[in-house]
Amino acid sequence: MGELGLGYLSVFGLPPLEFIGLAADLGCPNISMFLRGLPLAPLGYPPFSLKKDAALRGAVRAAAQQHGVTITLGDGFLVTPDADVRLFAADLDVIVELGIPRINVVSLDPDRGRTFDQFGALAELAAQRGLRTVLEPVPGLTVGDLATALAAVRHVGRPDFQLLIDTMHMARSGSSPADLVAVDSQYIGYAQLNDTTLQPRLANYMEEAMFERLPPGEGELPLREFIQALPTNVVIELEVPQRSLALSGHSPIDRLRPCVDAARRLLSDDVIG
Repeated sequence: MGELGLGYLSVFGLPPLEFIGLAADLGCPNISMFLRGLPLAPLGYPPFSLKKDAALRGAVRAAAQQHGVTITLGDGFLVTPDADVRLFAADLDVIVELGIPRINVVSLDPDRGRTFDQFGALAELAAQRGLRTVLEPVPGLTVGDLATALAAVRHVGRPDFQLLIDTMHMARSGSSPADLVAVDSQYIGYAQLNDTTLQPRLANYMEEAMFERLPPGEGELPLREFIQALPTNVVIELEVPQRSLALSGHSPIDRLRPCVDAARRLLSDDVIG
């Protein structure tokens, strides 16, 4: 099984250099990163822009190398009704400069046909720079389930356009580990690991997904079976935002260490040997 990663969504705008140090302290060799920081205001983190701040980009590259951490995913790319993804060219150049090998995309455009075409345009733009693209199906968005995501992948028809499999999104959209086993492994390029209950805990799905997930083993998802259904070489990134703990004073390392420990136990149970 691929190496463990730490998802930036879990830290609510923590400055990038601190996030790299956190991943190193937790023994996670891979991380995802957003190009812009939108901190959770009560936590007091300063906003940042890796796109605008060349000095910060250089510091991030140096810190990642020093700590042995690889940024394996550039997150936060959105298809929207009022913009063309070709406007992301400068963002993709920053992704390349940071040495990130792939980007993640979701769509907020309700037009499915335009969404699929925009995915293709973004994948082409990324491929011109040597980047891969992964699509994350998210319930409630245009591509909200595995079947629609597979239709998008087939529409784009590129080996460098694959799926990101998030365990909460898979389960809540109605897909089982058996459904994932049936997917050709070449279509899966990345994974995000988290737990939740089978029934909603908050009235709004996106509120729950963005802010209140559970560490592996504390919910009801068949995580071991989902992991076993994944290709053996994908990064498995922990994406466990816990806003209530953050606002009650729990530090990032205190929130995430139990998640990392639980993930390692899960992955060691005859999954990776």
